[in-house]
Amino acid sequence: MLVFDEEKLKKDPVMNGNRPYQQCALGVVDTIADPNISFDEKGISNYYYEYLAKEKEMVFRGEEGKMKLQELVEKIKKAGEGKKYDCITGVSGGVDSTYLALMAKKLGLRPLIVHFDNGWNSELAVKNIENIISRLGFDLYTLVVDWNEFRDLQMAYLKASVVDIEALTDHAIVGTLYRLAAEYDIKYILSGYNIVTEGVLPSYWVWSKTDHINIKDIHNKFGKVKLKTYPFFSSKQKRYDIQVKKIEVITLLNYMPYIKSRVKETIINELGWRDYGGKHYESIFTRFYQGYILPVKFGIDKRKAHLSNLVFSGQINRDTALEELQKPIYDPATLKNDYEFVLKKLKITESEFEKLMLAPRKEHNEYEIEQGLFQKYPALKFARPFARVIKRAIG
Repeated sequence: MLVFDEEKLKKDPVMNGNRPYQQCALGVVDTIADPNISFDEKGISNYYYEYLAKEKEMVFRGEEGKMKLQELVEKIKKAGEGKKYDCITGVSGGVDSTYLALMAKKLGLRPLIVHFDNGWNSELAVKNIENIISRLGFDLYTLVVDWNEFRDLQMAYLKASVVDIEALTDHAIVGTLYRLAAEYDIKYILSGYNIVTEGVLPSYWVWSKTDHINIKDIHNKFGKVKLKTYPFFSSKQKRYDIQVKKIEVITLLNYMPYIKSRVKETIINELGWRDYGGKHYESIFTRFYQGYILPVKFGIDKRKAHLSNLVFSGQINRDTALEELQKPIYDPATLKNDYEFVLKKLKITESEFEKLMLAPRKEHNEYEIEQGLFQKYPALKFARPFARVIKRAIG
């Protein structure tokens, strides 16, 4: 099994954008996390200033937040009069989507809940989702794709050596949310995206979650199985759902106080939610991807963005973030079990997998991409890596 050696990466000029290693003076994002990162004369990274700009534009607090939230809720309810559902949202079993579902209930909304079963759910995630549905009384739509198809897609992405393997899951969720919204004449998609915990994410780590052309080209080049059930979000569907049906995305969590530690306490107490031990670790593959594939193959420790985000929003201090980074990314025993499980489920040998892990990174745009996506469909900016609004817009 290959290992992640950050101290070695700090001395690698290529991993640091051909310059000396440097870390943000306020957060913990560094030149390894993003070789294109920039710093001011005080050593503060561009991510801090970008966060402040997003917070100023998209986060509403106090009386202003309450007033705008009430306006949004009234708009959603009015559009849903006489219909079975007045909104739709995805649930992964993670913190953000769970809290969003709870708040939707408290606000008197009637969402259709959507979950994507890609074959990697942990037992704990399944239980958390069951609790959400049973305790809140919402209807659940579960999207299930053929496992052989999804395995083939993930293997194609591993062979393509691109960074955002999780785009496959996010793409399916986004497309399904829009499709069901159109089918049930729902005007609003509720997104779990929130600036104060998800506003920091290097574009170097991700690719557009709605780029069906990129997925198709990578699969055409490296896949083997014909795709019959995977729900592509096509250009035709985007035009219809956004321009004709005028479906909108609303990020409700940006209009209310959102302190991660308090949110966890709330969903634990009110929904019996149980913690996974990491952001988006409700999926076994996501846990393996974030804890092993990203750091070992790409030198990316996603905790740097998540912790920086919490520092910038005043939820933790920098010393706490640095202490967290000193801890192993992956519990050794869990890593061993996950490593064996993932390789077995993907039907790949250790030598084959290590060969893929050692292959150099390729950018998504070295394959075909959907041109001018956000210029054509401005509403999809919510799905721009992390867009930047889904994670899983949705989790």
